[in-house]
Amino acid sequence: MSVFTPVSPAQLTDWLQRYDLGTLVALQGISEGVQNSNFFVDTEDARHVLTLFEKVDSTLLPFYLDLMAHLAGHGIPCPAPRPARDGSLLGTLNGRPAALFSRLSGASVLNPTSAHCAAIGRAMAQLHLAGSTFPAPPHPRGADWIAATAARVMSILSAGDAAMLAAELSCQREHTATLPGGVIHADLFRDNVLFTDGSTPCIGGLLDFYFAGRGDWLFDLAIVANDWCGNADATLDRARTAALLSAYAEIRPFNAAEHAAWPWQLRAAALRFWLSRLEDFHCPQPGEDVTVRDPDAYRRILAQRIAGDETTLSLASLLA
Repeated sequence: MSVFTPVSPAQLTDWLQRYDLGTLVALQGISEGVQNSNFFVDTEDARHVLTLFEKVDSTLLPFYLDLMAHLAGHGIPCPAPRPARDGSLLGTLNGRPAALFSRLSGASVLNPTSAHCAAIGRAMAQLHLAGSTFPAPPHPRGADWIAATAARVMSILSAGDAAMLAAELSCQREHTATLPGGVIHADLFRDNVLFTDGSTPCIGGLLDFYFAGRGDWLFDLAIVANDWCGNADATLDRARTAALLSAYAEIRPFNAAEHAAWPWQLRAAALRFWLSRLEDFHCPQPGEDVTVRDPDAYRRILAQRIAGDETTLSLASLLA
């Protein structure tokens, strides 16, 4: 279970005195996630999620909480921070910054269909537009983080992987463009989205905004495409990719610069997660049964995107 900092019922009961939520009924650690300690919390009045922030930059926590409050207020199905009696959204529990959120309904779909991909495409466009007026710092896994993390892990890679990493870093530096952007989620994997039951996929919740910040909207889509639309051999499924992008474009059409940048954004998204998984795998944080993701999966994705596939690297073709 990915709980780095345990919380007992007695400790939580004391902490909940800050809120008007009734008596604690149940407390359960959540196994998913690799960055924070999360718990399901039931009180007499409602169901909640408690998060203890372990690796998140504490100076950014007010931004993340205010962003989620802003998005929830604009109809985006994301966790809404619960204010304490004094109006504050953030507290401290067991030496960690902590916040309480609304618990959303639904379950993750790990084998999405084209209909699921279309639903997440629409939700992303709505999220991007809802956040377009919200002031945001750059997302924390940008160019500076890429360079620093690559330097840390380069020496542990095989000669072939180190050469691929060095070459891709050089290529990414050569392919920069000014693209439409604003607030991005930057981590919208399948396990960060909840779908409610029904014949038509309906999103019940978008989770884990702790890599959010200002960035290129197309990069956000590339992250989702690599995860939601990938096949076992690391290629992109054309039907699911087309469904994702077409549904998004119905709400926010792409411009010419984004058409040109799509192949490079797919590679940039794969590079970002190869590096983060290498760092998590080789420099793990002590915890209780911490979930660590296989970095080789994103090495294979990056290698496939470098090799190229014209049927999924052309926005015009996918949107036709």
